[in-house]
Amino acid sequence: MSWWLVFAIFLYLIAAVLLIAEIFVPSGGVITICALAALAGGIAIFFKTSTAAGWIGVVIAVIMVPSVLIFAYRLFPKTSFGKSVVLAPPVRQKGDAIADTPTLKNLLGKTGIVTAPLRPVGICDFSGQRFECVAESGYIEKEKTVEVIKVQGTQLTVRLKQQA
Repeated sequence: MSWWLVFAIFLYLIAAVLLIAEIFVPSGGVITICALAALAGGIAIFFKTSTAAGWIGVVIAVIMVPSVLIFAYRLFPKTSFGKSVVLAPPVRQKGDAIADTPTLKNLLGKTGIVTAPLRPVGICDFSGQRFECVAESGYIEKEKTVEVIKVQGTQLTVRLKQQA
């Protein structure tokens, strides 16, 4: 194996390292251009050796570039810099999703407090449980008392409760 082939392989390794560095170091694409130049140089050397070696080099490059990028993107959130930059997913409490229909049917006729204005959709609190509700008509302000008048699937329809 000639030293040119060793140099071409070295250029491929440099390209891989530079692609990984591009993920971690904001450079405006300068590092990517250098990585692509190293990759192109390696391909040129492979083609100079022989056509078969050149095409093998192209196939390796086509496989290597996405593999290296996928590896780097999976590694990034696990680094200390990545942890400080990437947002953590929200922590959801058990039962924080849409309530099932039987639970909602139990709310029929119950009263609650509007916690986010209904325009016509908003959030209402029924005995410490929050549900998305739809106002029967128009806008209902925050802190008003409402009554569930209809349950259709997972949708609660509420009406402003008249004060006596």
